Amino acid sequence: MSDIPDSWPPKPDGELTHSRSVLAPLFPLPEVFLFPRQLMALHVFEPRYIQMIEDTLDGPGRIILGTIPQNQAERVMDENNPPEVLPVAGLGEIARHEQLPEGRYAVWIFGLGRVRIQEVPSTQLYRTAICTPMSEVPATPKETKSLNQPLREAVVERHPEIMNLPDKLPMGLLVDLLCQRLPKNPATMESIFAEPDVAARAQLALNAHNSAPPHEP
Repeated sequence: MSDIPDSWPPKPDGELTHSRSVLAPLFPLPEVFLFPRQLMALHVFEPRYIQMIEDTLDGPGRIILGTIPQNQAERVMDENNPPEVLPVAGLGEIARHEQLPEGRYAVWIFGLGRVRIQEVPSTQLYRTAICTPMSEVPATPKETKSLNQPLREAVVERHPEIMNLPDKLPMGLLVDLLCQRLPKNPATMESIFAEPDVAARAQLALNAHNSAPPHEP
């Protein structure tokens, strides 16, 4: 298994802090959302995505995880009419990988940031897209004061393994932590993930938390 380099994790949004467009492989998955700073494990076994991983390991190491919406789910395996993906996706970097028997891979992808994507023709078996950082509207001091404590309480409830939640975590990070443990509800998560206003995203996440069953370890 390849070790995570000493420089990990990279700063989320890294070179995406500027309005720079990046061409990257597109990995479309149903009901999957890669949040900034999230480490996601994936098992890669289809030939086109094995090629994608190998090409990515030889290059910048970046992959766009695109979410296939509910109304496209029946086309997941249709190579002649592939499913659309949501216009907001997660750009990630391969932090760790392990080659398995039969050419398969186990990979761990670290979320760098939300991006807006535009698919472009690909010369490979897999799809590709140009991505640009998603501009966000930061929360106002009033919104932060109102939402911060409910968010912290919700995160602690959903992440009981976190013993001491740091005092000054950004609201956006609190929301993303909360969303990673919310029950699967694709339609709800689609609206939360793509919301550019951080305070509005926080309120959507809290609404979903309050209406969902308690977290079960």
